[in-house]
Amino acid sequence: MAITSANQLELLQTAEAVAREKLIDPELVVQAMEDSLARAAKSRYGADMDIRVHIDRKTGRAQFTRIRTVVADEEFENHHAQMTVAQAKQFMADPQIGDELKDDVPPVELGRIAAQSAKQVILQKVREAERDRQFDEFKDRVGTIINGQVKREEYGNIIVDIGRGEGILRRNEKIGRESYRPNDRIRCFIKDVRREARGPQVFLSRTAPDFMAALFKMEVPEIYDGIIEIKAVARDPGSRAKIAVISYDNSIDPVGACVGMRGSRVQAVVNELQGEKIDIIPWNEDQATFLVNALQPAEVSKVVIDEDAARIEVVVPDEQLSLAIGRRGQNVRLASQLTGLDIDIMTESDESARRQAEFAERTNLFMEALDIDEMMAQLLVAEGFTNLEEVAYVEIDELLSIDGFDEGTATELQARARDRIEAANQAALDNARALGVEDSLIDFEGLTPQMIEALAKDGIKTLEDFATCADWELAGGWTSVNGQRVKDDGILEPFEMSLEEAQTMIMTARVLLGWVDPAELEAEAEEEPADDEDDA
Repeated sequence: MAITSANQLELLQTAEAVAREKLIDPELVVQAMEDSLARAAKSRYGADMDIRVHIDRKTGRAQFTRIRTVVADEEFENHHAQMTVAQAKQFMADPQIGDELKDDVPPVELGRIAAQSAKQVILQKVREAERDRQFDEFKDRVGTIINGQVKREEYGNIIVDIGRGEGILRRNEKIGRESYRPNDRIRCFIKDVRREARGPQVFLSRTAPDFMAALFKMEVPEIYDGIIEIKAVARDPGSRAKIAVISYDNSIDPVGACVGMRGSRVQAVVNELQGEKIDIIPWNEDQATFLVNALQPAEVSKVVIDEDAARIEVVVPDEQLSLAIGRRGQNVRLASQLTGLDIDIMTESDESARRQAEFAERTNLFMEALDIDEMMAQLLVAEGFTNLEEVAYVEIDELLSIDGFDEGTATELQARARDRIEAANQAALDNARALGVEDSLIDFEGLTPQMIEALAKDGIKTLEDFATCADWELAGGWTSVNGQRVKDDGILEPFEMSLEEAQTMIMTARVLLGWVDPAELEAEAEEEPADDEDDA
């Protein structure tokens, strides 16, 4: 079939029909037709030729054009599609590199094979345009709720008709043991949209915490208007959830607004989530207060926060322990997710027993080290003394403030404490030297004899060894393994060394060894405040 013998308007009518069916721009279909006709023409005239086709958007007439580009002599490779400047002078007055010479060529006869090839090109281009349209439509809707209709189930995954495309609800994104039949209506959260080889994939979820937040945004006008903000959400899908909210208007109770009149608002969310119980908690900047709220309905007696370890210790009455932990640890687990802290729960009796054990341990320490009786040792512990260093180097007035301590007693206690510390230091140094520690490490400022001994036991015996350490190797730290926080013990962590102190000491060692230029450190230190100001 020759293009000239066909109804030329039929091309445009076909393009309009395909574009309308696939919901894409007709111009993309026409361009696909142009590409397919150009490919057919190359198969007829030669693959080395640069042939382009233009279809008139009004008449449908296809014009075939051969293009030859002017190139430099050293770049001339294809005489079918290129010309040198000298050759171009035969056709142009003043040819320049990059100019194009266009010659019309006769339309091609489309045989069966060429027509089939042209059809495949058009279908491929249309599919690509359709995929781009779907991706562009849904990529901006990530994080929103969409209503769809169940089409089918594949290996536990639900394929959902979401209008101009399909979404997939994986079985691990369904709530509990939800089951759906074809044509059921379903509401999902658009979790992610990705480009893949088989086209854009829209991943849906009903278990994402953001799904609950989006449902509350739909049900509570104050959240939609920004008067109330959802600060955190923790879910055990299909069972229980906790949501933390804060109000920026003092006249509006955030919890009451989310609950609604007679619980109408929260009940609408509960019904959508298959009866999932929801605890609505007022958010607070103070971590301890927020945690007390998050552990509701359990009562909390005491909270101790370890900010460095991002852990929190909670003391509850003995009869409240099971309520605080919840069934299978659900309550404390959700509270941990909500606050972002690891939570240790103990009863008042457990905490009392631990305090008594610590009191007895410190009492025995002072009795043995200072050679004093139990009553005097208990007085020191009761006043807050925890180690020999505090006794040895504290102002003597603090010892004199203890009932029954006179100046002679205080002076004698300090002398005994210092003698015991010096003896322990000497023993630690002797042990370190026996392990092979060099003087370069012993003389390094900031390391106590006990620290040097601990380093030696770990194989760090020279200043060079020390300078190659990482800060967390000395001070310890936390890493995440499979979503769980795991403790990394530091060599000098028992001596309460912080990460900042470890960094400073390691850098000082590197400067002493000549590994680092002090001028560079000063320059970096001067740049950091400037960077902070820019960030602010």
